[in-house]
Amino acid sequence: MARKLLALLPLLVAAYARSINEESKHWGVIVAGSNGWFNYRHQADACHAYQILRKNGIPEERIITMMYDDIANNRENPTPGKIINRPDGPDVYHGVKIDYREEEVNPENFLKVLKGDKEGMVGIGNGRVLESGPNDHVFVNFVDHGAPGIIAFGSKFLHASDLHHTILKMNEEQRYGQMVIYVEACESGSMFDKNLLPKDINVFATTAANAHESSYACYMDKERKTFLGDVYSVRWMEDSDKEDLSTETLTKQFEIVRRETNTSHVMEFGNLTMGSIDVAEFQGKNTEMHIFDKQPIPNPNLDAVPSEDVEMNILQLKVQLAESDWERELVSQKLEDLKITRRRTEETFKHIMALSVNNNKDLVYDLMTERLPLLAHDCYKPVTEYLRTNCPGLNLVKNDYAPRHLYTFVNLCEHQTPQEAIMGAIDKTAEDTDLC
Repeated sequence: MARKLLALLPLLVAAYARSINEESKHWGVIVAGSNGWFNYRHQADACHAYQILRKNGIPEERIITMMYDDIANNRENPTPGKIINRPDGPDVYHGVKIDYREEEVNPENFLKVLKGDKEGMVGIGNGRVLESGPNDHVFVNFVDHGAPGIIAFGSKFLHASDLHHTILKMNEEQRYGQMVIYVEACESGSMFDKNLLPKDINVFATTAANAHESSYACYMDKERKTFLGDVYSVRWMEDSDKEDLSTETLTKQFEIVRRETNTSHVMEFGNLTMGSIDVAEFQGKNTEMHIFDKQPIPNPNLDAVPSEDVEMNILQLKVQLAESDWERELVSQKLEDLKITRRRTEETFKHIMALSVNNNKDLVYDLMTERLPLLAHDCYKPVTEYLRTNCPGLNLVKNDYAPRHLYTFVNLCEHQTPQEAIMGAIDKTAEDTDLC
């Protein structure tokens, strides 16, 4: 009898493993945090990601989508109701079920969705949240602007420390078995760098850039006069479109995307042993051919530009394509205004830096040139939020150029500059100049 039980043991173990696997479900959370025609590419990326999950068999009731939804029917869209993610590409907007729109797309709601806080989302959008459990696989894709320790949501910031605490809470409450996070944003590596993503909680993350560099927009479209995608996002999605995801591992996809993205350094964080898991375990297991499979894909690196230069490039294109002197003059003025805004942005940060350190010129130089790693989150978060709310003239979240200067606030905090001194410098800048 004992021998028979021993002989059956491997079969029982295999049966148990199969039952666990059958019980696991796939969940997706897709977020495009920005709005406005200049940011067309972010919602195009998000819609494409949605199509990949759906084509691979993840049901719409287990995909939660947050996007402002002001692109498909924008007055500047020459193909109303449609969004494309590459030149001459198919419509990726059709069929996308959007759960949260406009101002509902914010950091607080995103974190509530991840934590499964149904009560906190009552009366907001359709109230859907992650209802994943300890055996489930969760895929999160975020696309927007970024800065050190920050990813942007329309008019607000999500700080790395808050995302860190949310992931730890999800782990503690067993809201996933394994989770994968793909982030498209400038300096996105800073969201997980320096142990912000522990290696022992079954979370694997990749980012478009390291902690100090821009991510890149691609596929400038002359008809739409905007960029259609972002290099990192396009690379992973075009790979997912053509591969059998049941035979491609997370590490293989990461290596392909890293090799084919020559505009920034694609990074990986967290539990890297998860890299041996098939991509299908997070993006879905359907192996049917996809909508992009048989079409040649243009190289997104060829016309790529840093995210903060997107608006400048779009306005320059509009000047070239202007059909009348009046139109050319109007767009040229917008371009000149943007250049002025960028100069004023630099002046604002330099002014605040100088006041924060009592006009110590040598220290100001260091603060404007160093790139220190962000460790002092307890200082950095409150002073950046104070800048966002108390220097409205800077228009910190909407001014794509401004967040790229927040490294100076990292430097202030890492130099142990008192928060009160930094906030006082912001106040004085607002009082004594027209910069804020």
